Amino acid sequence: MTTPSPAQSVTADVVVVGAGAGGLSTAVTAAHHGLRVVVLERADVCGGATAWSGGWMWAPGNPLAHADGVHEDVEEFRTYLRAVLRADYDSARVDAFLAAAPEMVRFFHEQTALTFVPGATINDVYGDLPGAGTGHRSVAPAPVDGRTLGDDVLVKLRRQLYETSFLGMGVMAGPDLAAFLSASRGNPRGLLHATRRVARHVYDLVTRRRGLQLVNGTALVGRLLRSALDLGVDVRVSSPVTELLRGSYGRVTGVVADTPDGPLRITAARGVVLAAGGFPHDVARRRALFPRTPTGTEHWSLAPATADGAGTTLGESAGGRLRTDLHSPAAWCPVSLVPYRSGRTGTFPHIMDRAKPGSIGVLSTGRRFVNEANGYHDYVTAMIAAAPEGEPVQSWQIADARFVRRFPLGMAKPLPVPLFPYLRSGYLKKGRTLEELARACGIDPAGLTATVAEFNRDARRGEDPEFGRGSTPFNRYGGDPTVGPNPSLRPLEKGPFYAVRVVPGSFGTFAGLATDARARVLDAADAPVPGLYAVGNDQASVMGGHYPAGGINIGPAMAFGFIAARDLAGVDFSTEPTVSQA
Repeated sequence: MTTPSPAQSVTADVVVVGAGAGGLSTAVTAAHHGLRVVVLERADVCGGATAWSGGWMWAPGNPLAHADGVHEDVEEFRTYLRAVLRADYDSARVDAFLAAAPEMVRFFHEQTALTFVPGATINDVYGDLPGAGTGHRSVAPAPVDGRTLGDDVLVKLRRQLYETSFLGMGVMAGPDLAAFLSASRGNPRGLLHATRRVARHVYDLVTRRRGLQLVNGTALVGRLLRSALDLGVDVRVSSPVTELLRGSYGRVTGVVADTPDGPLRITAARGVVLAAGGFPHDVARRRALFPRTPTGTEHWSLAPATADGAGTTLGESAGGRLRTDLHSPAAWCPVSLVPYRSGRTGTFPHIMDRAKPGSIGVLSTGRRFVNEANGYHDYVTAMIAAAPEGEPVQSWQIADARFVRRFPLGMAKPLPVPLFPYLRSGYLKKGRTLEELARACGIDPAGLTATVAEFNRDARRGEDPEFGRGSTPFNRYGGDPTVGPNPSLRPLEKGPFYAVRVVPGSFGTFAGLATDARARVLDAADAPVPGLYAVGNDQASVMGGHYPAGGINIGPAMAFGFIAARDLAGVDFSTEPTVSQA
């Protein structure tokens, strides 16, 4: 590599590698405390996997909960995490997260362009465990009109993931999504809401060539990016970092980046923060670490292709230690593969459709293998464990005619959207009978018919003796409140029947660089690498490879970005939660 000349050098206090939630949280917080910050993003847009996510973050004890009159003791959060994480519970890092999360939300909500809405009805996944919450532990970015963010933000902002949108328009979980689903049943208010949203989206496409009703992850990144630019953060895209600079005693003193203007050397007076998105697209690491992935290609990540382990490799080059001893190496999500006429294959995350009544998940044997209404991480874990040896890890989501006209089945939308494009492409399989559907999918027909008969008998009573579907608040919230006695269960009776093939995917990696409670990267001796921090998916998950609640990727990413920035700025901030978050 040619060393850049002095004319191609820049001096900063902090260099942040990556512009997702963790990187931008670090940048905004550090700049707020008066530090000169440069953000280097290797893609040509900012946002990483965050921009394609739902944007929710788990932040228990947050001030929006307090404003709604909910005051939980921090010991409740510890109790729940101990029950879920078990041997993977790291008390120092968990306490740091629980202390920082509420302060992080307060800081951004009150002092930046990022404002939140409360997750008043969002339940923790394992409602049967002690300490589980039934709401107010999560927050999401408030929707925002892209015009108000400015063209300097929009030109750098990753667009909504097409597969999780409606014609490129994001739909937010909660009242927005509920209104769209009610429109499929002819509800006048839902129809009016959907018509207004779609009409506005079409207008934006015609006049600005992009959707400007920003929700979910795009709203989060857009608001963070606006906050960073307002504080003078130097945000550079198409600028991959190729090397960490090191000084005496191994201290990380800066980076070398390959920018559109050529190589650039940036000296970081305080330190470098790695936030490049983990390694979900590193085929070699997937082959080594992901279960039942013998070639490394039997996996479909929802993260952008640039999340290929570059940050992890940089950390290791400076002596950082990669932690692979977590309960799971990745944050699993079941996905289906969407074929397009262009030849591109899209990846659709099955997040909300599995819990709706009138659908089940089965293996090639035709048998169910999991409580479909549980968390997406658990669905893939069970699929990996149960798929017959010698076969690809896969399942099929089966539904009847009533389901597909009322709810999405993967990428296929409910009324009034037609099903024929999905049938024509082969994404959606159809059979007049269950036997015909089974043969179209390669499922054992006798196994499927027996499974559905057994499931239907119990579902009529609102029961699921085999897996307990609908037994927790998380299950019931994901169902349909108009269905009783169990909102998560309804028989599959009305043909024709439909199926979508589901395969293992992920939101990103849990395995990552070892860090301490201040987000400092640790070496093989568990000593901090001077001047080097890691946040987001470049950091080994504080959840130890478990998935206790929605938003446990973005919440810790934002919180540890907040912690790292304050540490770099020399701000005294306790990593011990107060006795009560009231």
